[in-house]
Amino acid sequence: MPQPIEFWFDFSSPYGYLAAQRIDKLAENHRRSASWRPFLLGAVFKVTGSQPLLNFPLKGDYSRHDMERSAREYEVPFKIPEKFPFLSVAAARAFYFLDASDPGKARAYAKAAYARIFGEGQPPESGEAAAEIGSAVGVDPKAILAGINDQAIKDKLRTETDRAIQLGVFGSPFFFVDGEPFWGHDRLEQIDRWLDSGGW
Repeated sequence: MPQPIEFWFDFSSPYGYLAAQRIDKLAENHRRSASWRPFLLGAVFKVTGSQPLLNFPLKGDYSRHDMERSAREYEVPFKIPEKFPFLSVAAARAFYFLDASDPGKARAYAKAAYARIFGEGQPPESGEAAAEIGSAVGVDPKAILAGINDQAIKDKLRTETDRAIQLGVFGSPFFFVDGEPFWGHDRLEQIDRWLDSGGW
């Protein structure tokens, strides 16, 4: 069986949101699956010395324009939250809590969370807000809130973030196709060609 396409993302990443709209279909077209792996960009920035994209002078203005243009191209709603960047820890923990028992439910949660964040401009920074998203995918928010506060889930997110750094992930979204790294939602077309051709 072909390996899944690894999809590394931070819930605070607008480009991660855009990639989330397309990665499953791309993988399916190549008879693969996508393995969704949230991590924390803040920890990565400590290693790279970087900061959120929109914080950069000039570059940030262009990036905001590009994000809005890309969302129109893909015909998805897009709204940068008033508070940006924001903490994505609670949503990432909620994902891994669900992923431990039902990866499909975790993926549905991730899509619902992204829709809330960048479709509506409402980031779920608190545990309660992140847990409430569970109701959109048929999961009791109280169960998710308990999971968010579980030490094992906290450790899981820390471990996954450390693993991302060890793999060389420095931004969101980041993909691995049979070990080959690709950075950015605008690399999805290249990934498509890579899989069609067997690489080059």
